[in-house]
Parts: sequence; structure tokens; C-alpha cells
Amino acid sequence: MNLQKLNFPDIQTRFKEKPNGQKQIFDNIRKKFVDLTPEEWVRQHLVSYLIQIKNIPPSLISVEKQLVLNGTKRRTDVVVYNSVLSPLLIIECKAPSVILNQETVNQALGYNLVLNVPYVLLTNGLSHICFHYFHQKATILSEIPSFEELQSKL
Repeated sequence: MNLQKLNFPDIQTRFKEKPNGQKQIFDNIRKKFVDLTPEEWVRQHLVSYLIQIKNIPPSLISVEKQLVLNGTKRRTDVVVYNSVLSPLLIIECKAPSVILNQETVNQALGYNLVLNVPYVLLTNGLSHICFHYFHQKATILSEIPSFEELQSKL
């Protein structure tokens, strides 16, 4: 697999290959190797960025959190919690080849109907869209907030 350069700092990670040739990447949050897909490549870069640059404690990051939306089980890509374990930020990761459009925004907003968080982030590793919700009004942010900013604007 050709690993595309993303709009995040480079990451230090471990790789391995399964007997069938499938490459895997180590997920520091789940503490296991997972199949290396383009979406996973984006997720691992994003999580590293959140920890190293945005100062989000790894213990407050959840990957592949299951939720039920309209009677169907779904999984959010990443959820960031505050120090009392209330969700602050839902993140939807897409492969770099996926264009962020109204459909991808709607998917993340659907998850927010369940979790009701103040922040939603969409990324394909090349571009990012981050929303802040306050009093039923969405504002697009110019950058991904730090952990301190996430907690201070509630």
C-alpha cells in the first residue's frame, strides 16, 4: 500500500504484515495492530496529532466507539472526552480519496444526535472541517481546538 503524505505531522508507529500479506499498523489507543487501510492511516495520524499537538490525554480518546442510531449499531471513528468522561468531540475519518461533502457532514451530525457533543470534526487527512455547536447554532472553526479550548467553550 502506498502511504499518502497527509496534512498532519509525520507519525512514529509500528507496522507488521499478516501471513496473507495484509499490512497492519499499531493503534496506541486500542493497544493492538489493526489492518492498515487508507482511513486507518488518517485516523492514526489524527490521534497522534491530537495527543502531541493538541495536548489531549490518550486516556480521554476512544476509537471505534459503538452507538445506536435509529435502531442500527454504528461506530464513531474517534471520540474525545473531558476529564469527567462526557463526550466533547466526535471525529469522522475518511480516506484521503473521499471528498468531505454534505453527505460526510450528515453522517457525523447523525452521530451527534446520539452523543450531543459541542464539537464535530471531519477529516480525510488532507482537509479538515471542525464545527462548534452552541445553542443549536453551528460555527465552522478555522482550526482544530486544543484540549484546553475544547473544555473552555462549553
